[in-house]
Amino acid sequence: MVPAFPLSESDFGPVANSVPPDLKGMRVFLTGATGFVGTWLLEYFRLHCEACPEMFVLSRDPGAFASRLPHLAACGWLTVIPGEVRSLDALPAGIDMVLHGATTASQVLNEGSPLEMADVIVRGTEQMLRLSAKHRVKRFLFLSSGLAYGSQPSDLEAIAEDRMGYLDALDPKAAYGNAKHFAEHLCVQHARLGGFQASIARLFAFVGPLLPLDTHFAAGNFIRDGLARAAIQVKGDGSPLRTYLHAAELAHWIWTLLLHGKPSEIYNVGSDEIVSIRELAVAVARQCGVPLNIAGIPQPGALPARYVPDIRKAGELGLKPMLTLEESLRLTLSWHRRRMKTESA
Repeated sequence: MVPAFPLSESDFGPVANSVPPDLKGMRVFLTGATGFVGTWLLEYFRLHCEACPEMFVLSRDPGAFASRLPHLAACGWLTVIPGEVRSLDALPAGIDMVLHGATTASQVLNEGSPLEMADVIVRGTEQMLRLSAKHRVKRFLFLSSGLAYGSQPSDLEAIAEDRMGYLDALDPKAAYGNAKHFAEHLCVQHARLGGFQASIARLFAFVGPLLPLDTHFAAGNFIRDGLARAAIQVKGDGSPLRTYLHAAELAHWIWTLLLHGKPSEIYNVGSDEIVSIRELAVAVARQCGVPLNIAGIPQPGALPARYVPDIRKAGELGLKPMLTLEESLRLTLSWHRRRMKTESA
């Protein structure tokens, strides 16, 4: 397996100078460490290594983890535990906190293997909750998704944690959102009965190094085409509205929520800079110096679809975006250009 191109301090932008949550001396168990979010969570503490907790990560293939992320596998504060989240039968002794993020946000799985995806989310979360109660952990953070709201009303500028959109239990393509929503409920019930504190982070859209360029993420697809000096293609009319938080900030927010999130509370994790898919494509095209093609034509009078979080609640914990979308894209493209230059040398 080809090692992932490592991050440098410059890839973190202003987050490199942030004060990390005080987890020093804690023993933290992390699931979902091999994906985009999980890797950034580990890289965050590699940057702030003087403040590292003792961290244990679950991996179905520790050898593949070490091959892909050798610079992380070599960290003395990190121990890789072999196992799968649904069948894990014990936690390492003395775990203080669990950060549960194991689930691939995959459109292929959501459409092709929805029952498998739902099973990993629901049964995997319940197993981690049972183990957390059994081992008397202090805090548990579940990484959920903005899709747990269902479809956001088009006339609602930003959706807050005390609102719901339309979550369709009969939609075969809604396995991911429905399963995440039910897993959130399990967090509340198990924490209440098990005597530990559980919080929930609903993650929205992100950009940054390590973001997959060949999946269903529009930002990744646009960056891929721009780096290849190809015209950026927008298949629809570009009207849907999104926000994009840089991955370094995502990591800082998640670690802060693990330590400071209120019990049985949900926190949106995302940016408050609202842009359309068209505006995102224009920004990438401009920074890459490539043309832009938009296939669709907006329908007159139609309200655009929205996937936009209200982040005021996270702001109560001092969490606010530090980077604009333009800055986030610049940092992302800079990392990719370094990677491409290194790989071609």
